[in-house]
Amino acid sequence: MTNRYVRTGVFLAPFHHTNENPTLTLERDMDLLVHMDKLNYHEAWIGEHHSGGYENIGDPAMFIAAAAERTRHIRLGTGVVSLPYHHPFIVADKMVQLDHMTRGRAMFGVGPGSLVYDAAKLGIDPATQRNRLNEGLEVVIRLLRGETVNQETDWFKCVDAKLQMPNYTQPHIEMAVASSRSPTGSYIAGMHGIGMLAMGGTSKDSMEAHCGNWERCETLSKENGRTANRKDWRIVTFAHVAETREQAEKDVEFGLKNFANYFSEVATFPIIPPDITDPVSYLRENQLACIGTPDDCIEHFERIWEGSKGGCGAILLLAQNWADWQPTLRSYELMARFVHPVFQGGIQPRVHSYNDAAAKYSSAGEQSRAAVQAAIEKHGAKRTGL
Repeated sequence: MTNRYVRTGVFLAPFHHTNENPTLTLERDMDLLVHMDKLNYHEAWIGEHHSGGYENIGDPAMFIAAAAERTRHIRLGTGVVSLPYHHPFIVADKMVQLDHMTRGRAMFGVGPGSLVYDAAKLGIDPATQRNRLNEGLEVVIRLLRGETVNQETDWFKCVDAKLQMPNYTQPHIEMAVASSRSPTGSYIAGMHGIGMLAMGGTSKDSMEAHCGNWERCETLSKENGRTANRKDWRIVTFAHVAETREQAEKDVEFGLKNFANYFSEVATFPIIPPDITDPVSYLRENQLACIGTPDDCIEHFERIWEGSKGGCGAILLLAQNWADWQPTLRSYELMARFVHPVFQGGIQPRVHSYNDAAAKYSSAGEQSRAAVQAAIEKHGAKRTGL
């Protein structure tokens, strides 16, 4: 990507401690998207989870439909629909409706399902989830292309299945697949020609793994007669920003420990090992997060960009609620004001214009002052009749 323009957004699982009012956590997530919309963030991806008590949005499409009514510009994606839990015909039908209801702002993100407890409640063997994802997505894509589908597997059946609604977005809604440690996401993205949501951290090793997955996606895309576009590759990271590093560290005392406990006790892969006594230092040293100033965040984003070995289309923040509400809002604001313009071309033209004017100040400024003085003297002469 020669002309760098990095979109920004959020991946909203979400994460809320179980001691909070569940109704208000949903409202807070909605308010966050409204805040981000005003700050010109480009997109938000909303998760699907059904157990564990922490990630408490069960239907991302329902949440997106409500968010679309409260926002104006931000694009809203399912992040992600756990496709093995749903009949693909119903999923396709629901996403077409959402495409219309959002007037094209909706995006369709899919994955195999990340919480094993969800699959257990549905009686699904985790070993089958990735194969089911590929089977289901193939049918969804065919339906979105307007095809009539007849297909039977060991977990769903389609009989003369054809959608009754046309797509609002042409040719169809934008799609992306979650890609983490396994190569499954890259295979699916390459085979079906859709985008990738790179999860699993931004450490040096993680970035190498992400790049390997993207290269695999490019290869498979080429084998299937397509060209993968880096603008469709989104990389997810952590950041909390304040005016000073000390303030940022103080802010995250609110919720970082609870977050770490959830990933050690419930979620599949611990982000912060349970024996770590200084999680802030751990996250920084392992390049997993920025907890600092806007300048620190610029450096963090630059490292992700360079680590992608050619650029990515978007950097998404994994919404984490490490800080209380007001510091969280402030963090998103500081990033929008001082970090995003560096990656979206908003700084250079204004700096150039300012420097150009400053360089001409002594000559052009003197000419302007002389012209003003001449006009004053001329006006004065007319008033005195000279």
